[in-house]
Formats: sequence, structure tokens, C-alpha cells
Amino acid sequence: MFSRKVFASALRPAWSTVPLRVTRPTPAPFQIPSALYARFLSSETRAAIDKAVASAPVVLFMKGTPETPQCGFSRASIQILGLQGVDPKKFVAFNVLEDPELRQGIKEYSDWPTIPQLYIDKEFVGGCDILMSMHQNGELAKLLEDKNVVVAADQ
Repeated sequence: MFSRKVFASALRPAWSTVPLRVTRPTPAPFQIPSALYARFLSSETRAAIDKAVASAPVVLFMKGTPETPQCGFSRASIQILGLQGVDPKKFVAFNVLEDPELRQGIKEYSDWPTIPQLYIDKEFVGGCDILMSMHQNGELAKLLEDKNVVVAADQ
């Protein structure tokens, strides 16, 4: 019979060549449930965003202005809306870089983490990735025509 001491010493060289790695599961980052966002959005900011969303049939919250977008995603969104023929009289854009409260508030308002954000007829459509996808598959053209916000072909 092997004693515990002899058995352990016989295996010691094998143990020393195997690196000891303790793996622990990486904790998930702390996230606030989206249902709680509404409570952090002040009533004044919510009212201001409600008013902005209702200010035109097509509303884009973006970084910069349509003439001088300040990020590639905002530029792409403006280009898509231009390609779709959105009537400038029915379109308004808000520069979130001018107001930090608006910049954070719009993310909480829509429960969407990125900017730009498009609203059509007071309804949130999505960000640049959603616009791009809808543009490519024809859904955006149909939605804009149904909402009657494109420039008429005879103009």
C-alpha cells in the first residue's frame, strides 16, 4: 500500500508541469432594466422630446445638422432620407450635440442606445442600421409613401 506521502511525492513532478488556472465566470456588466429608464427621464425632458417628435412627420435626432453631419451614421441616415425623396417641408432634424440632456434623454425615451434615431408620424423607426436595412429591402420607401412624406414625382 502506498502511503499518502509516497503517492503525493510520486506525482509531484507531473503537477508542477501543469499550469494552475482558476477560471471564474466573467460577471455580466451591470445594466439597468429598460423598464426603469422612464423614471430617470425628467418630465420636462420627456415633454420636450414629445414636442420635438410631434413637430414634423419625419424627425431625425442626429449628431450635427443635415448640412454638416458630425458622424458617419448621421451622414448615412441623411443620405438615405435624401435618396428616398423625403419632402424637406415635412422633415426636421435635431442636433443632440447641442444639448447633453437631449442626447441622453432620447436614448432613454426610445429605449434605443445609439444615435441617430428616426421617427415617422411620432413612431420610432430605428437607427442607422435599421434605416439601411429598410432602404435596401424597400420597406422604407413603402413606409414613406404610405405616410405621404415624399416629394411628388411631378414637382
